[in-house]
Amino acid sequence: MANWNDPQDTRTGFNTPFGTAGAVGVGRAEVVDQGLRRYMLSIYNYMTSGVLLTGVVALVTAYSGLAISFATGPLMWLVALSPLAIVFAMSFGANKFSATTLQALFWGFAVLMGLSLSTIFLVYTGGSIAATFFATSAAFAGLSLFGYTTKKDLSGFGTFLIMGVVGLIVASLLNFWLQSPGLYWAISFLGVLIFAGLTAWDTQRLKEQYVHVRGTEWAGKVVILGALSLYLDFINMFLFLLRFMGSSRN
Repeated sequence: MANWNDPQDTRTGFNTPFGTAGAVGVGRAEVVDQGLRRYMLSIYNYMTSGVLLTGVVALVTAYSGLAISFATGPLMWLVALSPLAIVFAMSFGANKFSATTLQALFWGFAVLMGLSLSTIFLVYTGGSIAATFFATSAAFAGLSLFGYTTKKDLSGFGTFLIMGVVGLIVASLLNFWLQSPGLYWAISFLGVLIFAGLTAWDTQRLKEQYVHVRGTEWAGKVVILGALSLYLDFINMFLFLLRFMGSSRN
């Protein structure tokens, strides 16, 4: 790995002889910039492919009539808990798993999520689901672009947003028994805001990680794990928005 503390790596400007070290510095900056673009593009490609795979599986499962099988009974818990198990395995086992194994887990996760999300077609109309998907896509693109381009340091929001996710989980479990409409809508509203913030924060975090992982074996792993993070931001924002934009079949 390169020595990032080497002052020669960043020596540019009036103290650098023109045409020598200065040119090298510019060349390195261009290489880093091109490498960063490829790195981020790889993350977005994996994330987008995962979302599309989930959508295709959900559509096929719903229109084949199999979605009802995942709405109740043992299969419901299987498709609900299996993706969570994969997320934990990928997050805590990244050191042990190869990039190829992480890729396989990511695609398996996307398929299982498709089976799980097929049940939303039993609750909402296809048109409202499509409208919410495109609205989420537009919002995600804007938020991710903001996270990528902003000069503002968003790292301070990370702990707050993660605590917000924990709060959402606790509140959702509590409302499972309370069945409070007011709490339901409050959770939905906060869920949209929290995952919107996480989209921008995760994008900036992944961008900043590049200088630490470039040229290492971790680079391929971070691409997959980064795609998983953005995938979860997108899907959760979509599901919370669907509560507002979805038209019930009843």
